[in-house]
Amino acid sequence: MLMPAISIDENLKSAWPATHVGCLCYSVDVYPKNQELWDYYENIFAPLLGQKLATTALPDIPNIAPARAAYKSFGIDPGRHRISSEALYRRVRQGKALYQINSLVDANNLVSLETGFPLGSYDAAHIGQKIVLRLGQPGEGYAGIGKSAVALENMPVFADDTGPFGSPTSDSTRAMITGATKKAITVIYSFSGLDALIGCLDLAKRHFQRYACVEEPLVAVV
Repeated sequence: MLMPAISIDENLKSAWPATHVGCLCYSVDVYPKNQELWDYYENIFAPLLGQKLATTALPDIPNIAPARAAYKSFGIDPGRHRISSEALYRRVRQGKALYQINSLVDANNLVSLETGFPLGSYDAAHIGQKIVLRLGQPGEGYAGIGKSAVALENMPVFADDTGPFGSPTSDSTRAMITGATKKAITVIYSFSGLDALIGCLDLAKRHFQRYACVEEPLVAVV
């Protein structure tokens, strides 16, 4: 499959110059659950994560504080509109079980917890081939996953010609991953600069190949 043409809007970039995105583009078969992923999470990663969350304030976890600062620069309260990785950390710290959605979304969340970056995975059949990371316009919104509506004004959003379909905080039902997904893209949203993003791409690629059984993904960085 072809990598979409990805760009970052100048207005967003000027508000937070350290904004970059990494994109994995791949074919995939989506399964209800990958037991190997959950064995790794429960037996190896979760104990380490629990120790980390017990001794580290959330803003001190890598890539959380820059994202909060970026949101403030966009005019968004990061305490009310948390990036998805911070929301996952808060859930784990509260002793709640991590969501089990499907093999691809679960791999998405695992990479997010390991890196601190918000990730979004989208069904390529439901988005265009030209996408841009920009700020949401007044009145823009979409039906969110698990939510009736998500207001997007001033939020960083990924959009195609039809409109926004994803954000670092909450994604749309339009492009959500399902058991019928065969081609997908995963976006890593970085407000921490390019070096931090590059450092996590190999981990993301390995985890998606091992735990989501994706074929050799194409990788792009903007």
